[in-house]
Amino acid sequence: MPTPATSATPKTSSDPHIPDPATPSGGQAQPDPGRREPWLLAAALFVGYAIVSVGRYRHLGQRSWDLGIFEQVIRSYAHLQAPIADLKGPGFNILGDHFSPVTALLAPLYRVFPSPVTLLVAQAALFALSAVPVTRAAARLLGRRRGLAIGVAYGLSWGLQQAVDFDFHEICFAVPLIAFSLEAMLAKRWRAALLWAIPLVLVKEDLGFTLTAIALVVAWRARQGSPLASRYAIGVAVFGVVAVAATLLLVIPSFNSAGTYDYWNKVSKSSGGGGPFDGLDTKLRTLCWLLIPTTGLLALRSPLLLVALPTIGWRFVSSYPQYWGTDWHYNAVLMPIVVLALVDALDTSRHSTRAWLRSYVHHLPAAVAAASLALTTSLPLAALTESEIYRKPARVTAIERLLAQVPDNASVEANIAPISRLTSRCRVFWVSNTRGINPDFIALDNSRKRYRDVEAYAHALHPRAQYAIKGTAYGVVLLERRTG
Repeated sequence: MPTPATSATPKTSSDPHIPDPATPSGGQAQPDPGRREPWLLAAALFVGYAIVSVGRYRHLGQRSWDLGIFEQVIRSYAHLQAPIADLKGPGFNILGDHFSPVTALLAPLYRVFPSPVTLLVAQAALFALSAVPVTRAAARLLGRRRGLAIGVAYGLSWGLQQAVDFDFHEICFAVPLIAFSLEAMLAKRWRAALLWAIPLVLVKEDLGFTLTAIALVVAWRARQGSPLASRYAIGVAVFGVVAVAATLLLVIPSFNSAGTYDYWNKVSKSSGGGGPFDGLDTKLRTLCWLLIPTTGLLALRSPLLLVALPTIGWRFVSSYPQYWGTDWHYNAVLMPIVVLALVDALDTSRHSTRAWLRSYVHHLPAAVAAASLALTTSLPLAALTESEIYRKPARVTAIERLLAQVPDNASVEANIAPISRLTSRCRVFWVSNTRGINPDFIALDNSRKRYRDVEAYAHALHPRAQYAIKGTAYGVVLLERRTG
């Protein structure tokens, strides 16, 4: 980070926009405590995120099959094999579903600690890491106290909390990359901004458009002071578009058994949606959540907000209602964008000739921090104050004891609840999607009595095999295939 030029008249902390001095009265320079604060905040966030995420796992609270799918993929990478996710279908190569080779970075860690908890802790660490560049950028431009307030508002933002409360997802890599890239942009370190953003194409196929948006903003901002950097940025923007096209039209179809990209139907009316104006109330509500409690609408004054348009765009044009709202992990990548757009707007608006705007800017960092704290009482991190999250229920212990009867390397057909307790040591298929394979075991969560006769259901799934109930625990039923 560049060192500010010294002045003949030293500035004091009475200026609210100048970081607090770090030199004591004795005159001997000391380490700037402001450099530690972003990391201390990130450490505290990591602990909170990890407790919530692992706590939900310990309560068997998975809401989808994503954690199981990613564990199968990373387990394959850890053993130097193709990234097969049998939950998507026997022998299914995940590169034919989403292009996320970045997850291979977790393979060495998983090889040492082969557990789904490893993925959840890594995700918590990556989300927490993203608070460092956000807090650091805010402190550099606005001063330590306001920077820390912005960092708290970001770390407790609803988009990150919802992602922490969801299963593992590859976007946990995108969040810090975007944050570091935009921090560099605000510091006018154009090359660093582009270099941090380029790996986004390895996180997920749509993030090439986010790379393009970042590069275009860099090109615009660097056009006068650094024309060469502006030209490089235009080249990176083109690369982002080419990467998306190549991934969607060539790479993913080459790994997909059907030779196509399976998610084209999510932007098709034939999938049940009514187009971009369908669910308009939900989409407007999401925009309000993005801009009001997180930025007080001031982020609208920053061109950095344009970086959010690709993600918002593909979600809102989609005919898939789950993409429109504030649930799950879909808004996590937007959090560093809107918060750093706020930081940019705060920095430029504090010099406004309008007194009301200067006053608004002066009080907004504390206001967004207070809003995030208030909203947290109804968001996932509120569970940190409840004793239940620190205990494993007897129900889960009994279910784990039942599933422990499945031997290592056995094949198992399962639905959501049992999956995460089996993928680290068994070959696991999604129920009804074994494509002719008769698995050794079937593990079903039947706590809601969906299956009236589980043995009859097993026979319907596999007419040429016989399955008998091996045990039950709190609604989870384990069936074993009979031999002979």
